[in-house]
Amino acid sequence: MIPAPAPGVVLVVDDAIDTLGLLCEALAQAHYTVLVARDAEEALARFEMAVPDAVLLDCVMPGDDGFTLCRRIKANPGWAHVPVIFMTGLSETEQIVQGIEAGGVDYVVKPIRIPEVLARLARHLHNASVGRLARAAIDVAGMGMVLLDRQGRIAWRSPQATAWLAQAFEADAAPPAESRGAAGWLQGALVTGRVSMTLPGATEASVSALHAQYLGQVGLGEAMLVLTVTAESATVQRLRDAALTPRETEVLGWLAKGKTNRDIADILGLSPRTVNKHLEHVFEKLGVETRAAAAAIAAALAG
Repeated sequence: MIPAPAPGVVLVVDDAIDTLGLLCEALAQAHYTVLVARDAEEALARFEMAVPDAVLLDCVMPGDDGFTLCRRIKANPGWAHVPVIFMTGLSETEQIVQGIEAGGVDYVVKPIRIPEVLARLARHLHNASVGRLARAAIDVAGMGMVLLDRQGRIAWRSPQATAWLAQAFEADAAPPAESRGAAGWLQGALVTGRVSMTLPGATEASVSALHAQYLGQVGLGEAMLVLTVTAESATVQRLRDAALTPRETEVLGWLAKGKTNRDIADILGLSPRTVNKHLEHVFEKLGVETRAAAAAIAAALAG
């Protein structure tokens, strides 16, 4: 059952006077506060004055069309949460897809049917309200959450995620939301499940790593990720970054326990020559020259 519309602010963007009049009267009777714009520039000016709760947007207007305006709205992190419903006489699939890809949540076909518009508007305002409450809870909890849209762009991020991404990518993580460096790195988690990177500001004693883990899809092709930061010693980070093979890790582990090459060969069923070759690779990856140095790094991880 569609909930009754709560009072809210709706921006209607259309260059047709008759459509504006029809919608303004119907929305006012439904207890909405109505803002009006005749083109994209007027619409953006309304956003600067007061961010509406929803937008009813005509696809075809003088100047920037509705698809371009929608993309501009969604590119602003402070406006991206506002649901945009397209009004169009273009019912072809290509136009509908273009509207959804621009960031719209729904569309209605002209000539406008007021009951349909009110029903769709009420549903999307309800969903947006639930989303705002969820985001507020995430913000209060200090969680690092990021939402990528179907194009892999950052559609939303919590304050904590914004701070971590700004630290990791500096100016590249600032608006606009399509920041290529941060978004490109986050997209890696969609493929591998988890990606990590060392944050700037590492010292000889310790480093901090930023991790992004893919949680799954939400909405229409959107992906949710959680960010975490871990602090560990520089020695441990050095070992993690070495990318040792499973066999090299085994050999290093036994080396750290004080075993000789021959002992390790007997334990793992290898020849001493093979063990020595594995250790050569381990030393090279760790950037050390002695067994004692390699063993010290392995012991740090075990500790």
